[in-house]
Amino acid sequence: MKKSCLIKFGIVLSICSVLGTGCAVGVRGPGGEVAVSTDPGVVYADSEPPPAYAETVPVAPGADFVWIGGAWVWGGGRWGWEGGRWERPPHAGMRFVPHRYEYRGGRRVFVRGGWR
Repeated sequence: MKKSCLIKFGIVLSICSVLGTGCAVGVRGPGGEVAVSTDPGVVYADSEPPPAYAETVPVAPGADFVWIGGAWVWGGGRWGWEGGRWERPPHAGMRFVPHRYEYRGGRRVFVRGGWR
């Protein structure tokens, strides 16, 4: 086999092995600058996230589980879809507050939700 064929084969093999190992794929939403606030859990964004995906809610795995719907979240320099899931509250009496988007001082803000 020629040296150039071996090099091409090595490149193809390397690409296939990387693709086969699995990877996390983030979805970049509409363009815009984003700045992180000094307030924990708050992100200022110059663009809104993409439209939410329609999700089918599967059957709950148990009576004490709570459905947490999917939402676009900001992380790693891009909007990424965080799919819905069933979770148990970490402590009795807690409730899940969903992520939300609001305006503060004329700026669009993403506020991360969580158990409260």
